[in-house]
This record gives sequence, structure tokens and C-alpha cells, in this order.
Amino acid sequence: MLLCYGYVSVVILVSSRLDGFLHISRKTSRKFLHIMIGNLPFVIPFFALYFSPALVAAPFIAVTFLASSYSPLGKSNRKLKGLAEITEEGHQLGLVFYAISYTALAFLFASKPYVIAVGILPMAYGDAAASIIGEKYGKRRCKLVAEKSLEGSVAMFLVSLASSSAGLVFFSALYHFSVLNVLVATVAASAVATLIEGFSPMSFDNLTVPTFSVLTFLLYGGGA
Repeated sequence: MLLCYGYVSVVILVSSRLDGFLHISRKTSRKFLHIMIGNLPFVIPFFALYFSPALVAAPFIAVTFLASSYSPLGKSNRKLKGLAEITEEGHQLGLVFYAISYTALAFLFASKPYVIAVGILPMAYGDAAASIIGEKYGKRRCKLVAEKSLEGSVAMFLVSLASSSAGLVFFSALYHFSVLNVLVATVAASAVATLIEGFSPMSFDNLTVPTFSVLTFLLYGGGA
């Protein structure tokens, strides 16, 4: 747990300094943060206690909320200046929702971390790819609830599928299941994640994408 706390703290610190070191945008810094935090499911098999993974993420619900403009402690986000700037560059409560999603999934599925991975990896890698590809190459745009590009959505699906599949290959070596047996569930979860991301306004995709990805994966027998 201490190593995980240290890892998350370092990732937050690095993310908050990337614009100064590499002169990249706050949005890119936030995507870097999303991706790096999204790797946490891979360490869950090595915890001894069932509830430990949830306790890793839970404190960051409060930390990210206090860093947002919604903080009831007026000056708290000044003390968390780097994280606050990343949060505000996003959609206010995006990182809070991310922490809530991870905490809830870790609490419910700590014994099956591959289920957590199917929820978190599309949000971490797929959404980042959608944002990058959509902004750079997106020409065919449509508006369901939030405005998205076809190119970004295709990137979301492909990267969600690739990252989830790679995660399942890793977990299959530890939990002795066949990746082929959950392939249909993985494809379905990636497709639903892409669709839900298109319907989710602002930062709510940090809640909806992990939730519906996992529900779809379970519905198609991926958690058996």
C-alpha cells in the first residue's frame, strides 16, 4: 500500500510539472495522469488483504475533491496547486470521479482484478487515445450528448480493446483462465465503453465508462 501511495503521489507530482519541463498542455498532463493511474489494477493480485486495493484509491477521492474549485476549504486547492491546475483544466470533478470509480471497483472485485482492469483500462488508455486522435485527426464530428469525432471514437474502441486484451493476458497467467474464452466479453465491453463515452457529458465518462464496461463484461460471462 505504501508503494502504491508513493507511486500515485509521484505520478501526480510529475503530471503537475510536465508543462514546465516539457512545455506540454495541461490537458496532455491530465491524460498522462489518467494513463499512469490506470496501471494500478496490475498490482492488485499482490495485496494480501481483500480491502487494501480500495484503501489505496479512497484517500484520493478527498484529495482530488479538495484540489477542485468545489472544495469547501477555500485555500486548500492552493496548497494542492499542481493537482488543482490539472483538475481545473479538465472538467472540474473528473479526477474525483476517476478515484470514485476505481475505489468502487476495487472494493467489489478485488478478488478478480481482471474485471477491474476491463473497467479502468478503457478509461485510462482508450479515452486518452480518443482525445489525442480526435483533436489531431478528427474531421467527421457528431453530437450525441457531448461532441465527438468518428476518428476519436474508433481510436477509443481499438485502444480500449488492445489495452483490455493485454491486461487479460497478464491476469490469465495468474488466475488461469483463457483469454479466448472472454474475447467476446472484451470486445463487447470495449464497444460499450466507446458508445457510453460518446453519450457522457463533460467528466461523467470517468464514472460511466468503467461502470458500463464492467457490467457488459460480466453480462457476457467475462467474470465467471
